[in-house]
Amino acid sequence: MSFLVGKIVLDVVAGAPNNGEGEDNTGRIKKLRVGREEYPYVSAQAFRRWVRDSLPLEESRSAVTRIGKGAKQQAYTAGRPDRHLDDDLFGYMVAVKKENYQRDTVLATGTLVSVVPQRPTMDFGTMSRDFPVGEHPVIHSHELYSATLAGDLLLDLPRAGVFETDGNGLRVAISQTVAEEAQAAGAEATTLRGTAAVRLPLAERRRRIATLLQTLAAVRGGAKQALHYGDRTPSLVLLAPLKGGVNPFTRVLGARDGKPVFLPDVLREELHAWSDELEDGPVLLGWAPGFLGEQREQVRGELKDLIDEGRLLLEHPRVLLNQLAEQIQQGDHDAWFEDPTA
Repeated sequence: MSFLVGKIVLDVVAGAPNNGEGEDNTGRIKKLRVGREEYPYVSAQAFRRWVRDSLPLEESRSAVTRIGKGAKQQAYTAGRPDRHLDDDLFGYMVAVKKENYQRDTVLATGTLVSVVPQRPTMDFGTMSRDFPVGEHPVIHSHELYSATLAGDLLLDLPRAGVFETDGNGLRVAISQTVAEEAQAAGAEATTLRGTAAVRLPLAERRRRIATLLQTLAAVRGGAKQALHYGDRTPSLVLLAPLKGGVNPFTRVLGARDGKPVFLPDVLREELHAWSDELEDGPVLLGWAPGFLGEQREQVRGELKDLIDEGRLLLEHPRVLLNQLAEQIQQGDHDAWFEDPTA
């Protein structure tokens, strides 16, 4: 197996978790326009920042360096995936003084877009505390909305803890010096998808993926938390082990009568169509109780045969993500870390 693919869904209630460029004293949310309709969204960059910031405190973070001014500003991480989980799983680009290193992400996340169009509300506010009598208040306003946001998700497991040192592109992931340091610390030389690489011990690769799954189960963050604190953990998460990097679950959420709906028939047909690509292990459908009203139990009934056969697990997202993390940590899915094309 090569990939865990699926979808992640957030339930935003009266929030403004990702803002765009403001206008005068008005804060604007990020939103797409399709025809006459507007769809609020959280950018992939913002969500990945939430996940990174939600990592356990004891997890080592890659330090960020910022140099230059104006149009020549530059910011980059340490580029040490052997030392830092975030450089390993989120990727990076370091281009300084004739040195160029780049790591493609192990965790790919799509933009989290509202499933149905929304009309954001403008919240008007004033600041007048301790102003003298007769003084005009300072006015301000910002947009907020309630919406179900959905985005695609992919984990390229064979690349977790494996860093390319050669290839056909312009940049490699790490220098020869870093490769030698990593090998001295326990990594080994290998080949992944036809490219020379350095691979960390399997126990560390398991630990990093388990940590990421546990973090996804408890992710927090977003803008304007003082005014719009709310749940940012997945209300729904779908994960399936597939051989390839395609995502057949993009359309499992749709709209009906202006409201988001989960489409069990779409999931069933996609699972059938891609049955030759599905690997060992059940499809995980994490669904928080109360999210999308009675649909959770309706879907459980419509997919009962898959659940009874053990091909689909339907549980709380946190329960499923933590269970999968534990299984990976115990070595139950070591085959997922191998790529048969290596």
